[in-house]
Amino acid sequence: MRATPLLSLPALPAALFTALALLAGCAGDGGSGTSPSAAPEPGAGSSTAAPRPEPDEPATPSDFPADTEPDTAEPSQDARLTVSDVRLGAQEGFDRVVFELGGAGTPGWDVRYVDEPTADGSGAPVEVAGESVLQVRITGAGYPFDTGVDEYSGPSLMAAAGTGAVTEVVFGATYEGVTSAFVGSTAPRPFRVYLAEDPPRVVVEVAHTG
Repeated sequence: MRATPLLSLPALPAALFTALALLAGCAGDGGSGTSPSAAPEPGAGSSTAAPRPEPDEPATPSDFPADTEPDTAEPSQDARLTVSDVRLGAQEGFDRVVFELGGAGTPGWDVRYVDEPTADGSGAPVEVAGESVLQVRITGAGYPFDTGVDEYSGPSLMAAAGTGAVTEVVFGATYEGVTSAFVGSTAPRPFRVYLAEDPPRVVVEVAHTG
């Protein structure tokens, strides 16, 4: 019986080289293998979308178009909203008061300077620090038992450090579909009002000068 000869040691490197060459050919022949340098699917990896503004940052021009005339807007027919939070802060060139709401629909408002601030319903005078007073009436309002949203229960008087126009904010109450508040200022400064969303907010901004 003839014995099978053993491979000599010098032949081993050649055999390994041939096997590696065959594997390399399979990887580059367009088969089912996945190239490690393939581009990611659209949307994969880091996003190129512009960063979202801060919740209370207005998407409005920087020249602050405003005046001292009354500013009004109508609520949607299905509006039933409750003020859940009130915030006051100083910005560059103006002060911002934010009334955050929860519920259904879109709020309306009536914001104007008044000589004698009074409470809705009772007509009782409301004390507000400042030379001038902006009356804020948010329309399309609902009581918590209508909206399922807890009404703002923080301080009824609010002030903030560094404000250049607003002296204080006095939060009132909800009466017959209207939630009232008062914004005291150092003078009848120009102001603007707009609606922000996610969550819905009525934003009042008062210029430091003008």
